[in-house]
Amino acid sequence: MIRRSFLAALAFAAALPLTAWAEAPLKVVATTGMIADAARQVGGDQVEVKGLMGPGVDPHAYRQTRTDIVAMTRADLVLWHGLYLEAQMQEFFHDLGRKRTVVAVAEGIDKSKLRTHDDYADKYDPHVWMTPELWREVVTEVQAALTEVRPEAAETFAANAQAHLADIDRLTAYAKDTLGTVPEHNKVLVTAHDAFGYFGESFGFEVLGIQGISTQSEAGLNRIGELVDLLVERQITAVFVESSVSDRSMRALIEGAAAKGHDVKVGGELFSDAMGEPGTYEGTYLGMLDHNITVIAGALDGDVPGRGMDGKLSAGF
Repeated sequence: MIRRSFLAALAFAAALPLTAWAEAPLKVVATTGMIADAARQVGGDQVEVKGLMGPGVDPHAYRQTRTDIVAMTRADLVLWHGLYLEAQMQEFFHDLGRKRTVVAVAEGIDKSKLRTHDDYADKYDPHVWMTPELWREVVTEVQAALTEVRPEAAETFAANAQAHLADIDRLTAYAKDTLGTVPEHNKVLVTAHDAFGYFGESFGFEVLGIQGISTQSEAGLNRIGELVDLLVERQITAVFVESSVSDRSMRALIEGAAAKGHDVKVGGELFSDAMGEPGTYEGTYLGMLDHNITVIAGALDGDVPGRGMDGKLSAGF
C-alpha cells in the first residue's frame, strides 16, 4: 500500500508542468540594503532576498560572517556592489564566483560616468546610489542578473524593472525641483565622509567630507581645522551627520567653530552607506533618497513638502 501510494505521488509529480517546479522563489543574497531593495523591486514574488548589511552598517569595513557564508553558498544568485565598496570581501566574492552565480552590479556602469579619486589608484567612487540617474543602471544590471538565472520570468522582471525605474525618474524630478529651491550661497554640503560626490554633481552642491571616500581613511586634525576655518569664513551654519558613520569628527567640527564664535547646527542625519530600518519607507531606496533630499533642502533654507515626495517620510520637516 505504501509503495503504491509512493508510486502514485511520483506519477502525479511527473505529470506537473515544468512551471510548477519553477514556482519556488529564487534565493538571492545582496550585500547592501540598496541592492537588496533593487532585487526585491525587480524580482517581486519570484525572489526571496537576504540583505547582509542592515541599517547603520558600514560596507567599507564589513567582513562576511559564518552565517553570511552559509547563505551565499546556498543562494541561487549573489549580488554585490563592486567598485571597491566591499573592500574586505572582494577576494571572497572572486572565489565564490567560481562556484555560484555572483554579480558585481555597479561594475557595469560606464567608467567615464564615475568619479576617480587620489586615494586608490585605478579605483572609482562607489557611492553611485546617491544619484538616481546612475542607480537606474544598477537596477538594469540587477534585472539582467535575475533574468540570466531565471529566463522564464524575463517578462515579469522587465515589467517590474520598468515600474521601479519610473519611480526613480519621479524621484529625480522631485530632487531637482526641491533642491533647486535652496539659495545658491547655501549649496554647500558638509558631511562625515565623501559619500555625496555624485549627489553634488547631479544637483549643483559643493560637497565637503571630513573623511575621504572610504570611511577607513583617517580624519586628521589638519582636515578638521581646515573645515572649521571654512565654516567660519563662509558662514556655513549647517552640517550633516550620517547614519552609518560615527559623529565624533562632526562634533569636533562644531565645537571648533563654536570656539571661534560661529554657531553651526546639525542639519539632520543622512543615509549614506546604509538605508533606514526594514519595513519603513526609509528602508527602501526611494525612501532613503527622499529622506536625504528633503532633509538637506529643509536644513539649507529650501522649500520642502512636509513629508517628502509622496508624503511617506516618517518625520515631518
